[in-house]
Amino acid sequence: MDIEVIGNNEKLSVNEILFDSDYKEGLIHQVVTTFLNNARSGNSAQKTRSEVRGGGAKPWRQKGTGRARAGTIRSPIWRSGGVTFAAKKRDYTKKINKKMYSKAICSIISELYRNGHVIVVKELNTETPKTKDFKESMKQLNVDSALVITAQVTENDYLASRNLYEFDVCDTVAIDPVSLLMHKKVVMTEAAIKQLEEQLL
Repeated sequence: MDIEVIGNNEKLSVNEILFDSDYKEGLIHQVVTTFLNNARSGNSAQKTRSEVRGGGAKPWRQKGTGRARAGTIRSPIWRSGGVTFAAKKRDYTKKINKKMYSKAICSIISELYRNGHVIVVKELNTETPKTKDFKESMKQLNVDSALVITAQVTENDYLASRNLYEFDVCDTVAIDPVSLLMHKKVVMTEAAIKQLEEQLL
C-alpha cells in the first residue's frame, strides 16, 4: 500500500501489515499490561530474624539472672530485631511471545493511521538544539503533542525536545505500546518506517 508523505509530493510504498492490520484489542491489552508490569520494581523488602546480621550468641544464660530467657538479640520482640511476617519483594515480570508483541505494535500503528493520527515526513531536520526551533517545526505539521520516531536520534533531536513534556523523540528500537497510545499524534520518518518493517515483519 502507498501512504502520503508530508512535504513531499511522492508517496511511500509500505507493507500492509504495518499500516493495515486488524485492531486486536485483547492482544493490545495483554501487551500493554505486560509492559507496565515489567516496569514495576516490587515492594520494599524486610528481613526475618534469620536474615538480620548478628545474634549468634545467647545474650545471657538461661537461668539465674531474673530476666526473661532470650536466645538471640535478633528476636522480633527486640529493638533492631527481625520482622515476624517480613514483606518480600514481589516479581511482577511477565513474558510475552515476540510475535505477539510485534503484532500488537503493528495493530496499534494501523489503528492510529486509520484514524489520521500518523504523520509521515521525509526526514526530521533538527538543525539546532533549540527548543523553539523544534516547536516551530512541529507547529508546521499542526502537531501539539506527538511521539516522534526517527531512524536515529541525533544530539540536536534530544536537546531540542527534552524540555517538552508533550513530545517524545525515540528511535525504532525504543518504541513501546504505551508511548504509542499516550500521545495524540505519531510522527514517523521514511527511514524509521523502513527500519520498523525490518524489525517487526
